[in-house]
Amino acid sequence: MTDFSLIETLRWQPDEGFVRLRLHLARLSRSARRIGFPEPMDVVAKLEDAVRDDKEPRRVRLTFDGQGRIDITTAPFTPLPQDTVWKLRIASTRLDSSDKLLRIKTTCRTVYEAARAEFPQQQADEVILLNERQDVCEGTITSVFLDDGSGILRTSPISCGLLAGVLRTELICQRKARVGRITLDDLDKGTLYVGNSLRGLIRAALQKD
Repeated sequence: MTDFSLIETLRWQPDEGFVRLRLHLARLSRSARRIGFPEPMDVVAKLEDAVRDDKEPRRVRLTFDGQGRIDITTAPFTPLPQDTVWKLRIASTRLDSSDKLLRIKTTCRTVYEAARAEFPQQQADEVILLNERQDVCEGTITSVFLDDGSGILRTSPISCGLLAGVLRTELICQRKARVGRITLDDLDKGTLYVGNSLRGLIRAALQKD
């Protein structure tokens, strides 16, 4: 398991620095240990150097490989309007809940790319993947959250075969979200959200036509 790299995608704000940095660093180190990569070194210094001359928000992509190499690229970042509602579609591509690599963010993205390719951008802002048991798992770039009226968002357990997203982790730690199985039928029984650390929580609507 050395033919891929780990990924962290962060948002940098000129007035607050790297958003959720502690959680990103913890996930990177935890993932590296799980797959036998060396411990990432000097990550913060390298991140800060990458945005040293920037004055506007940036999308920052960090990759870390099995030889301990860190590569960082940045791009302009524009937040979504607050009233944004993303269109969701369900992919026919399925995730295998027994695949432990799904729990780690890596450059092995074939299954996500296949799901995203099922729908043109005009039909879906994000595509949701199910596992072999028809459990709702995650989007191609987001975690899935369901407001079922309980006052706490529900998000699928890692055991379903999905990534431990940084935003997901934060919301669970803040007791704004809880872990619970989500079925296809459940998607009609509440308000949907998707989200990641880069963009935050986004209201969403499942498209069925």
